[in-house]
Amino acid sequence: MNEAAAKPLETVDIIKLLASLPHRYPFLLVDRIIECNGDESCIGIKNVTFNEPQFQGHFPEQPVMPGVLLIEGMAQTAGALCVNAAVAGKPKVVYFMTINNAKFRKPVVPGDRVEFHMTKMNQRRNMWWYKGIAKVDGQVVCEAEVSAMLVADDAKGA
Repeated sequence: MNEAAAKPLETVDIIKLLASLPHRYPFLLVDRIIECNGDESCIGIKNVTFNEPQFQGHFPEQPVMPGVLLIEGMAQTAGALCVNAAVAGKPKVVYFMTINNAKFRKPVVPGDRVEFHMTKMNQRRNMWWYKGIAKVDGQVVCEAEVSAMLVADDAKGA
């Protein structure tokens, strides 16, 4: 077990998320990460608001969060966990690699607070695999398995 994985992360606020992930508005889909357990598991949250751009067209009369954005929120939560748990050294960039077994259970609408519960299934070298369950008010709205890859960020001169 590496040193970084042994040290639990308390929370990852928006400032740390911006340093960990390449995403920016309107595509940063995680507001905060809470309840981290090293690189083993965490919960990311997304506060869904009506003024987000996807609701202009999905759907104007009955706004529903697109399922693909729920999956992306899971991937971003897992990606931030990987980057923050990685061994110190060169800055890392995280790439979403795979999605498996995605299931959508209930619509997510403006006003909901989505919790992305991510649990590490495996890790080998620079690849990470996570099981994700998205919940709103304790009810499962989406689940999937995602993987990510960390690579050196040569753009930052590392």
